[in-house]
Amino acid sequence: MPSDLRVLIVEDEMLLAMDIEALVEDCGHQVSAQVASLDEFEELPSELEPQLAFVDVHLAQGSSGLDVCRRTTARWPRCLVVFLTANVSKIPADYCGGHGVIAKPFSQSGMVTAIDFLADAISCPGVTKPRPAALTASPKFEQMLQVGQA
Repeated sequence: MPSDLRVLIVEDEMLLAMDIEALVEDCGHQVSAQVASLDEFEELPSELEPQLAFVDVHLAQGSSGLDVCRRTTARWPRCLVVFLTANVSKIPADYCGGHGVIAKPFSQSGMVTAIDFLADAISCPGVTKPRPAALTASPKFEQMLQVGQA
């Protein structure tokens, strides 16, 4: 299993953010930063260069994870953005350039399987593992997986 991905967590519920951080670290990866709002995201240094970002849709200060996603993919084009939300219907059809969604509440095992799958997709062209049930891939990401360019 590939290891040591740099992961960004954008979540305003502190306990949930801590749980996600623990799962990421248990999978052998590092959390580069954890923020709760668009304003905090904007303060992140460009050098951070996360490879994977887990982004809640509803953030602190009334900010939107959809905006964070757009800015993440513009700032770090190679970063995979996966939304975490209890309201999947709020994600537009184009995923705002994001790569997928994991519905809340999620199970620990479902999240670990998704993290492992995403790590493989980032590290290994032409990932051969089946996509985990917990992860709904965006059409763009599904196409990238099929041609081995994740």
